[in-house]
Amino acid sequence: MRTLDWDEDKDALRLIDQTLLPREYKLIECKHVDELIAAIKSLKVRGAPALGAAGAFGVVLACTTAITKESVKQEVTKLKIARPTAINLSYGVNRAFNAALRGETRIEMKRYALAEANLLAEEDVAVNKKIGEYGSALLDDGDVVMTHCNAGRLACVDWGTALGVIRTAIANGKRIEVISCETRPLNQGSRLTTWELLQDKIPVTLITDSMSATVMRAGKVDKVIVGADRVVKEGVINKIGTYMHAVVANAHKIPFYVAAPLSSFDSDRSYKEVEIEERSPEELIYFGSEQIAPLDVNVYNPAFDFTPFELIEAVITEKGVVYPD
Repeated sequence: MRTLDWDEDKDALRLIDQTLLPREYKLIECKHVDELIAAIKSLKVRGAPALGAAGAFGVVLACTTAITKESVKQEVTKLKIARPTAINLSYGVNRAFNAALRGETRIEMKRYALAEANLLAEEDVAVNKKIGEYGSALLDDGDVVMTHCNAGRLACVDWGTALGVIRTAIANGKRIEVISCETRPLNQGSRLTTWELLQDKIPVTLITDSMSATVMRAGKVDKVIVGADRVVKEGVINKIGTYMHAVVANAHKIPFYVAAPLSSFDSDRSYKEVEIEERSPEELIYFGSEQIAPLDVNVYNPAFDFTPFELIEAVITEKGVVYPD
């Protein structure tokens, strides 16, 4: 199934619990906005485009359970700030809520919101396919592509942005191999990206984040492609570690690409104006249930970092390839 979808019979948002992968594939249901917010904060659903769709369907949940228009608005406001860095969440919420406001009753509001949320979900798949078409032209037959975090179908409604480029290139007959960085501290690269690619029988090699410089210097990487949580006027905000890989790729003259839908663009804003989410110290102190650091150690755990356009070869969008100059 898709990463997330609306269940008409149960009036619920159904999604893959990504915290259980790759050990277990499990679908969960959210019937209330608070349940969806908890799923977003715990990363059961994550990835900028997927958060946009989740936000839109969250408005449908609000229209389903809230009593008045004002209470719908209150639920929607809570949802928008569940994760502050990725702009797609507020984008999806705003689209569905503006559609809902055309309704006079809660039933009408829900109908308008659901139609908009379904439209946004379908658009996400189509946009990713277009990103794949434009991006695949940048890959050569036989390329080894490094990626960071998860910018595949699990980060979107389906297909993926960075991994969508790779999927499209392979569908077009090119032989592509992938190197996936583990993406500490929550290991989205090792848990999610490798799982996705193995499901599609795409060759993938897993490395630790700290191996990327050695692997690039050894000539084992032809291109680097990552996703984006927000594209601002000076560059790209993406999963922590992206900047490090971009610096190394630049030092070794390896093209560094970003694949992102236009809904992730916030080009009037500086990266200094964007709130970078800081996550719980427990994510570094524990590895799963195992304690790996002293409980009283000071922890700095930003979830994202900023990569300037000077280090980026191009941004691949659904409207074409955008070069920073």
